Amino acid sequence: MVELHNPQLFSEKHYYTRSSRLDLQTLLDIDQALETWLDQDSGRLERTHYFHGRHENLYLRQTPPLALQTLLDEAQGYAAELIGIEAGLLRAGWWFNRMEPGDITTLHRHDDGFELLSGVVYLRVPDGSGELVLEPPGEEPIPIPPRAGEYRFFDPTLPHRVTRNESGQRRLSIGMNFGRVDELS
Repeated sequence: MVELHNPQLFSEKHYYTRSSRLDLQTLLDIDQALETWLDQDSGRLERTHYFHGRHENLYLRQTPPLALQTLLDEAQGYAAELIGIEAGLLRAGWWFNRMEPGDITTLHRHDDGFELLSGVVYLRVPDGSGELVLEPPGEEPIPIPPRAGEYRFFDPTLPHRVTRNESGQRRLSIGMNFGRVDELS
């Protein structure tokens, strides 16, 4: 595991929230464009992490559209601020997580190598579509309700999951990991 530039980052809090500067309509437009690609089941996507009858991670195989790239750049800026380094020194990995009614995301971590910070941003959030639950060892689980236009950043070594989507509608979020460019293998 690589060293965090801001070692105090998780000493008092388990997660941080930031709000997107993009307006709600832009977030909904991004959500709709991504849903269209997912519904077309096109070659634009790579699907991984098959659990409980679905692929938890969906990766875009092409350059993201401008609005999505703007959102990803914003996330990288927030991550750099939290970590305490310049945004240009960070590498971001990102994917979509589409949760149909009844879906869950299994307990997992993001500490496979380069990760210094993990996060998620919510585009459209139907009521009851599942909460992020952080599970710090030796502590009570921390349920975090999703809100459209908000990021949640957390320690990649922290086990986490998403509760069942009870909404009757799809929910789409974007998961992210951030690490230093010069510490990649």
